[in-house]
Amino acid sequence: MHSLISERAKAEGFDLVGIARADSIPEAGARLDAFLDAGFAGDMIWMAEKADRRRAPTALWPEVKSVIMLGLNYGTDLDPLERLEDRSRGVISVYALGRDYHDVVKKKLKRIARWLIAEYGGDVKGFVDTAPVMEKPLAEAAGIGWQGKHTNLVTRTRGSWTFLGAIFTTLDLEPDGAETDHCGRCRRCLDICPTGAFPAPYQLDARRCISYLTIEHKGHIPREFRQPMGNRIYGCDDCLAVCPWNKFARISREAKLAPRPELIAPDLADLARLDDAGFRALFSGSPIKRLGRDRFVRNVLIAIGNSGNTSLADAAKDLLDDPSPLVRAMAVWALGQLLDGDEITKLSEHHMPCEADDAVRSEWAALRDRGLKDQRA
Repeated sequence: MHSLISERAKAEGFDLVGIARADSIPEAGARLDAFLDAGFAGDMIWMAEKADRRRAPTALWPEVKSVIMLGLNYGTDLDPLERLEDRSRGVISVYALGRDYHDVVKKKLKRIARWLIAEYGGDVKGFVDTAPVMEKPLAEAAGIGWQGKHTNLVTRTRGSWTFLGAIFTTLDLEPDGAETDHCGRCRRCLDICPTGAFPAPYQLDARRCISYLTIEHKGHIPREFRQPMGNRIYGCDDCLAVCPWNKFARISREAKLAPRPELIAPDLADLARLDDAGFRALFSGSPIKRLGRDRFVRNVLIAIGNSGNTSLADAAKDLLDDPSPLVRAMAVWALGQLLDGDEITKLSEHHMPCEADDAVRSEWAALRDRGLKDQRA
C-alpha cells in the first residue's frame, strides 16, 4: 500500500512522500510550550489559543492513526540574496512569487484523499498550514527532511524549498523511518540573519524575524528592525538561501508556483502608489493578498527609506496623509532617511499635522528633531 500511495502522490506532482504514526512526535508539545512561554510567538496568539490541539495529531483528531506527509518543491532559478542588491526594487520571498500554495497544495491533497478512501476506506482529513498541525516535526518523523538550525525543514534532495501538506487517516499504515539531522557544525543560517532572530540553534524568536515582521505583525514595526529589513517587503529568504543542502535544489515542476515576472523585482514607487483596489488586483491569487494593502505599503515605505534613492521621496510624501496610521508613520520615517536637514525642517513646518495616532506623532517628533540636529551640525 505504501508504494501505491507514494506513486499516487507523485502522480499529483508531489516530490516527497513519507508516512508517520500519529503518536510519532511526543516531544513536539514540550518544544511548543517552550516557544510560547518564551514569548517568541509575538502577535501570533492563535498559536497559544490552539496549543492544546497543536501538540499532537490525536489532540486534533482522536481517531487518526497515520499521517501521510507530502512535500512539494517550489525551487526557482532566482538567487534571493542577489535580489537584495537593487535597493530601488522590492524583494518578495520566493514562496510568494507564484500562486498561493495553500490553494495549489489543497487541491492535490483532496484528489489523493478521495483516491485513498475509494481504494482503502477509512476516514481522512487534509491540512495545508491552516490548522493546528505540527507539519515540520511530522515531516521529520515521516522521513521527508529534518528541522535545521533555522527551524525550517531541510531535505536532502530538494534543499530548503518545500511546501508541506498532511493527510490524517484512520488507516493504520506502515510508517517510514524518521530523518536524522544533517546540519553538523554549519551555522550559516544563524549567522546571516539580519535581525539576530535565532537566540540559539534550533530556536527562533519570531518577534525579531523579518518574515514575521512583514507578514504576521499587525502594528508599527519597531525602529530597531527597519534598517535591517533593507528592501524586503514580504518575507525573508536569507536563512534558507545560504543552506549548503541547496546544492541539491531543483526548479519546481509545478507551473502554478512559477514566479510571476512582475513580482520578481517590483518598483518600489509603483507599489507605494497602490490603493486597496490596485493592491487586490495585483495580488489576486497570491498569498500576499491576505496581508492587506496597509501593512504591505507599510513594508514598502520602509524599503523606500532604506533605498538611499532620494527620487523615491515623492512617493513617501504622497502618503503623509494616507488614511492608515501604519502608512503615515512609515512615510514620515522614510522621509527622515532620505532628506537632508533643511528639507526635513521645511517639511515639518509646513506639514506636521495634529495627529491622533501616538506612533505617527512620535515619528513626526523624531523627524523634526533630526532636522534641527542636522541644522545645528
